[in-house]
Amino acid sequence: MSAASKSAGAAASAQSSLKRELGATLALGWPIILANLAINVMTATDFMMLGRLSPHALAAGSLGFFLYQPLFLLGLGVVGALSPIAAARIGAGQGADALRRATHQALISALFFAVVVWIALIGAVPFLLAIGEPADVAKDAGIYLKGFQWGLAPSLIYYAARAAFSALERPRPPLVAGLLAVAFNALANYALIFGKLGMPALGIIGSGFATTLSQTLMCALLLAASLIDPRMRALRLFAPPWRLAGTELKALWRLGLPIGAMIVAEVGVFASATLVMGLFSTAAIEAHTIALQVASLAFMVPLGLGQAATVRVGLAYGAGDARAISRSGWSAFGLTALFAVFSASAMIGAPRLLIAPFIDVDAPANEGTVALAIALLKVAALFQIVDGSQAALANMLRGVHDSRVPLIIAILGYWAIGAPVGVALGFATPLGPVGVWIGLAAGLATVAVLLMRRWVVKQRQGFAV
Repeated sequence: MSAASKSAGAAASAQSSLKRELGATLALGWPIILANLAINVMTATDFMMLGRLSPHALAAGSLGFFLYQPLFLLGLGVVGALSPIAAARIGAGQGADALRRATHQALISALFFAVVVWIALIGAVPFLLAIGEPADVAKDAGIYLKGFQWGLAPSLIYYAARAAFSALERPRPPLVAGLLAVAFNALANYALIFGKLGMPALGIIGSGFATTLSQTLMCALLLAASLIDPRMRALRLFAPPWRLAGTELKALWRLGLPIGAMIVAEVGVFASATLVMGLFSTAAIEAHTIALQVASLAFMVPLGLGQAATVRVGLAYGAGDARAISRSGWSAFGLTALFAVFSASAMIGAPRLLIAPFIDVDAPANEGTVALAIALLKVAALFQIVDGSQAALANMLRGVHDSRVPLIIAILGYWAIGAPVGVALGFATPLGPVGVWIGLAAGLATVAVLLMRRWVVKQRQGFAV
């Protein structure tokens, strides 16, 4: 065979491998994307129902949720680390026993973390009062949490189980469980808040109980699915007793704790931006909230593709195949970039259409809010490129069990660059709220560039496989 023929054959083989990888990433990614959207809808449903109860109830529920959220996200990072760990075990051809031990560590960690958070939330109301929140809102936030917080354990167990399903490239059962839980949550909120369908009218705590019941249902459905799916049933990943294994537990926390901290660092800077908007005007808060909701919904696609990349990269990492690691990572990154261009174009080309579901864009009273939201969406268009990139890259790196350096990059980008730039542009220039968002974009861009550099360096080193 001539050299030219060999070269053409190699090119055709590479192209075929890339097509297969793109197909595998999409097949794994789209159910994860929809599951992420479903869980976001569950939170939105809680807030919509509380808003119908009263503005005070909405404020209290929101306050309680945003106090709980960082603790939940930290735990989510720990149990979610099972996904790359399990994928690597599968890629390395390790047996069911190794996979079961890793899964049990995530399940035990979920219960441990939930107990720690439950103890911490005993001080929720005193903490809220200490930071200056109104006494009546703080008190009702505590009441909301008394119903809501018990959903933490089943929620974290669900995410641990979902990580195992994803590593085995079975993302549809978690999606079905999430969709059914969303529908149940809406019905339970309606019944328990307002006393419908023969239930007592519990008010704000009723919403908390509704979400706890919904998360419990979601967890139970996924565990039940593990008994129905032939491969999952054979592996018995969730079967008791759940035994501690020191080496596997240490590996889970060593990888997962930085992942959780990185998520908290990103969410924290956006939460701080929300507080800063209150220093400008009510219209600024409204416009910020609307634009952020639009950007957050769009972000579910890069996030889901990134989570698929964690599995695909993890499988190749476990198999010790550097070329497959690179192909899996860049495939997910390319798909993310394509979607980012689409979503950014929509935000620039049709901002009023995107804003309309949240506010009456034609009402004269909303003119200022709409104008500012449109300006923020122009910055959000830039978000799509850099935020999607950093989400994909962070998850690609998690697939090769790299989480500590990405955490340092996140803290540097979000808090050493993004936050100061946003404050400076927001308060020292006429840009105001737009300046704050430019700062957020600068932080995201910094993180994306540094994570890209990290990935390229790892690639040059052969991913240390």
